[in-house]
Formats: sequence, C-alpha cells, structure tokens
Amino acid sequence: MTRKKKKEDYNDCWMYILLLTTLVILLESLKTYTFQVAGVHLTYAVFLLPLIYLLANYITKKYDYKKTVAAIAISGVLFVSFVAVISFALGERLILTSLTGEFCGYVISQFVNLTIYMFLLNNTKSPFILILLTYLFSLIVYYMFYTLIYLNMITLDTYWKGYFITLGIQTILCIPISYIDKKIARGKEKLID
Repeated sequence: MTRKKKKEDYNDCWMYILLLTTLVILLESLKTYTFQVAGVHLTYAVFLLPLIYLLANYITKKYDYKKTVAAIAISGVLFVSFVAVISFALGERLILTSLTGEFCGYVISQFVNLTIYMFLLNNTKSPFILILLTYLFSLIVYYMFYTLIYLNMITLDTYWKGYFITLGIQTILCIPISYIDKKIARGKEKLID
C-alpha cells in the first residue's frame, strides 16, 4: 500500500536562509580567535566556511536556484550590517578594505559554487569527486578574492604556508561534507511506504 505525504503549503526555506546568515555572522565573529599549526596562526573560521557552502548547496538542492540567490544576498547584506553595527557599538573605525575583502570573497565564491553546483545537478549524476572539487574550488575562489582586496594588509612571511595549511584542513573537512551532500535528496522529499 502506498501513501503519499500531503503536500504542505508551508515553506520552511526561510529557516535555512536564517541559519546561513547566522553562520556567516559567526564566521566573522570567529576570525579573531586563532589556533596555531606549524607556526602559523589560523582562525577557527577555517572549520565553518565549508559548512556554509554545504548549507547553500542544501538550499539549492531542496528548494531552487532563486532561494539560494536570495539566501546569499540576505546573508551578505546582514553580514555587512553586523560588521557596521559592531564597529559602531565598540567605537572602532570601520575598515572598509577588510570588510569588502570578506564580503566580495563570500559573495563571489558563493555564486561560483552555486553555478558549478547547478551545472552538476542538471547535467551529471553529481559524482562525489566533482562535488568535492566544487567545494575546494569555491574555497580557493574565496581566498583568492579575499586576498586580492585585502593584500595591502597581509604580512607575507607566513602567508603561503598558512594558505596551504588552511586549504589542507578545509579539504579534510570537505570530504565528509561532500559525502553528506551526495546523500541529500533533490527537491521536496515524498514519503512513499
């Protein structure tokens, strides 16, 4: 006997958009907390960035492209607003170079991730290795744009060492994230007994 789940009018994608926005703000908050690997100080945000791409891809898979674009736009605007409000509240000067580097890196890498991910969803069976490479390429694009805009404030002594250690840690994180992503069903799931 088959039973289909009653189609609900309730759209819960706003919760995922709110979660994405919260994670992006948390990413900004974590950048001041660091740990050391091989003499290089890395931020704890290293662990959060791959999860942000997973959540954006989840929104894409479960809802659609437009919802993900809205999520990226909302999270980007609220990220900038958060940084501005916190700077004002703490009486600190808002450093536009830092803010634009992070904002541009986030938005551009999310759209690169979204474009590649949509291509994989529509034209392939989304093999694990291509999903993993999409995550890694999105991370590289994030750091590339962040660095290009933020370059005048970087100390080059340990930059490349830190860059590759960061990507190494995030690659290790992206392997289980890619596996989880592969297991997510596309579209609204239907219950069939």
